[in-house]
Amino acid sequence: MNIARTTLSSKILTGHKDYFSNLAVDAVLRLKGSGNLDAIQMIKKPGGFLHNSYLDEGFLLDKKVGVNQPKRVENARILIANTPMDTDKIKVFGSRVRVDGVAKVAELELAEKEKMKEKVELILSHNPSVFINRQLIYNYPEQLFADKGVMAIEHADFEGVERLALVTGGEICSTFDTPGSVKLGKCDLIEEVIIGEDKLLKFSGVALGEACTIILRGATQQILDEAERSLHDALCVLSETVKETRVVYGGGCSEMVMSNAVTKLAETTAGKEAVAMEAFARALRQIPTTIADNAGYDSADLVSQLRAAHNDGFDTSGLDMNNGEIADMVELGITESFQVKRQVLMSAAEAAEMILRVDNIVKSAPRQRMPDQCM
Repeated sequence: MNIARTTLSSKILTGHKDYFSNLAVDAVLRLKGSGNLDAIQMIKKPGGFLHNSYLDEGFLLDKKVGVNQPKRVENARILIANTPMDTDKIKVFGSRVRVDGVAKVAELELAEKEKMKEKVELILSHNPSVFINRQLIYNYPEQLFADKGVMAIEHADFEGVERLALVTGGEICSTFDTPGSVKLGKCDLIEEVIIGEDKLLKFSGVALGEACTIILRGATQQILDEAERSLHDALCVLSETVKETRVVYGGGCSEMVMSNAVTKLAETTAGKEAVAMEAFARALRQIPTTIADNAGYDSADLVSQLRAAHNDGFDTSGLDMNNGEIADMVELGITESFQVKRQVLMSAAEAAEMILRVDNIVKSAPRQRMPDQCM
C-alpha cells in the first residue's frame, strides 16, 4: 500500500492517492502472483469525479448488442473471430462486373447473400451462443444471427478482442471449416450494464478468474488519460513488488545511503578509480537534490541536512516534501520497490557508460540550398 501511495504522490492522482492505492492493490492481488497485467483492463468514461472510479470483477467490452438479439446470455459459448462479414462488396481491387440488365444485378446480390449465408452457417456449426467479430457485421448476417438467437457483436477493437480471448480461454479464428479445432471461450453470464450514459457488455465468471476491470471516471478526457497513465505506473510497480517483495525507503533515503557507502569505499581506494567512485556518489546525491528542486524548496540546505543526518546514524532519514524538512521515512511510510530501484540504477549506469564510450560524433554536412532566383 505504501509503495502504491508513493508512486501516485507525484501524479494527478495525488489528491486521491489513498483511494487509488487501495484500488491498485486490490487489482494486483487478484492476479495471485502471476503479474499478468493483461488481465487488468482499464475503461475511461467521462463524467463524475475521480473518486467515482471503481474496480469491477470480470471483463467489460465497450460495445452494444445487435438489433433483435438477446441482451443476456447465461453459460455463454463465445466464438471470437477476425473475419470480414461485409462481402456484399467485391474486395478484389481493379475488378469490374458488367451486366446487361437490372435482373442480372439482382442475381449478383442474391449470389452474394447465398455466399454470406453459407459463411454464417459455418459459424453456427461451431454451436456458439455469442459471436464477437473484430470487423464489421452487415445487416444481413446480423439478421441471420438474430434468427438463430445468437448474440453478435461487431467491430470490437483488436486490443479488446485479444484480452477477451485471454480471459475467456478462447482463440481468435478467421476460418470456420473445422469446427472441432476451434476453441470457444466460456463465461457464466454476459449482460448489458450502464456506466454513465453508455451501455457496455459485462462478462462475468470468465475462465481467467483473476480478470478484472478498472472503470475510471473524470471530468474531461485529458484527466482520464493522465489518470490512466498514473494508475498504470502504480500497477506496474506493484506487479514487480509481488515478484520481489523487498522494499527500500524513498524520499532520497536509499540514494543517500548508497552515496555514503560509495564515498567510504572511495576513501580506501587508490588510483584514478577513486575519482570515478566519488563522481558516482555525487550523481547519487542528485536524486534528493532533484526531489527538493521539484517541490520548490532549497535543495542545497535540505540535502546538506540529509547528509548530516545519515552521517549521524539516522539511516532512515529522507525528504518530507509536504513540510519541507528532514523526516523518518519509516514513520511516513514512504517506500519504493527494490526491483524498480535496482533497475533504475542499472539503466542509468549503463546509459552513462554508453555515452562515455563514444569517442567522436560524426555529423553529415548540411544539404546545400540553391539560392532563390527572384525575377
